[in-house]
Amino acid sequence: MFRRQFVQFVATLGASSMATIATADAKGMKTVTYLVKGFSCVTCAVGLDTMLGRQKGIAWSKSTYPDGIAKIQFDPKEVTEAQLKAFISEMGFTVTEERTV
Repeated sequence: MFRRQFVQFVATLGASSMATIATADAKGMKTVTYLVKGFSCVTCAVGLDTMLGRQKGIAWSKSTYPDGIAKIQFDPKEVTEAQLKAFISEMGFTVTEERTV
């Protein structure tokens, strides 16, 4: 049910707002790459990026379908990796592996 609400929310955003990715100074930022299960279409990946971009401490994210990869740059002073994983799970996806870049 949550995934349906998520997809409906993403669909209402429109393509122009979904393409927006936050930018930030790379000083003190950390970048992680997660393998994510549960993307069933490109909208899932773009929607996750949109929702991550609205979270405090996240500079940008780039998720890809069908690869199932989410690369996220964030400020570790404002958000932890555990919080990132929890947020991705709340969105209906599963983080299966992580690699620090």
